[in-house]
Amino acid sequence: MTAPDGGLRAVRRVGDQAVLAELDGLPCVLALRASLVADRPPGVGELVAAATTLLVRYDPALTDHAEVRRALAERARALATGSVAPPAPAHAPLTIRVRYDGPDLSEVAALTGLSVAEVVARHTSARYTVAFAGFAPGFGYLTGTDPLLHVPRRAEPRTAVPAGSVAVAGGFTGVYPRSSPGGWRLLGTTDAPLWDTGRDPPALLVPGRTVRFTAIGAGAAA
Repeated sequence: MTAPDGGLRAVRRVGDQAVLAELDGLPCVLALRASLVADRPPGVGELVAAATTLLVRYDPALTDHAEVRRALAERARALATGSVAPPAPAHAPLTIRVRYDGPDLSEVAALTGLSVAEVVARHTSARYTVAFAGFAPGFGYLTGTDPLLHVPRRAEPRTAVPAGSVAVAGGFTGVYPRSSPGGWRLLGTTDAPLWDTGRDPPALLVPGRTVRFTAIGAGAAA
């Protein structure tokens, strides 16, 4: 059962233009963020989600810390009691085509006790949600990964992970938008344009968006 306060533990001041809402967990963070995106209180601007927190920026010319704090508490309670319906996703569902040819695919199979084909099947059968963004522009942390595919990061990160690499670590799935160091386990690759400054928004994987992966090439045959 959801707590009467909607999982809102504390709201802390961050300078004179932002507050940090601390919540019980990622589901509470995502629900509160989605509600604020759908119906923003006056003066509320950028919303930055993380695993257990939501940073809320505001315009001090239009509102203040006390008013934003009150608005967050009221919205969290409304979500908990059902007096405010969960908002519809702001972005259309996304399907990403993946070649399951990653260098860690066999290792993930060994770690989980599954065959390579079973790893691919479980990864493509799940429905994912972009929980929050970070690490690099366009990198989204996707929840919904099959529990059997919750594997640890590599003991030694790679110095360069190719752009478009689809990877898992812990309970998350992610797609590297550009070549960068990384320690997640690589299952495959995609040609999807994860980051495009000529697009609005530039990131393809925006928080709250639902995502499915579909296998192409050898992965599809497996």
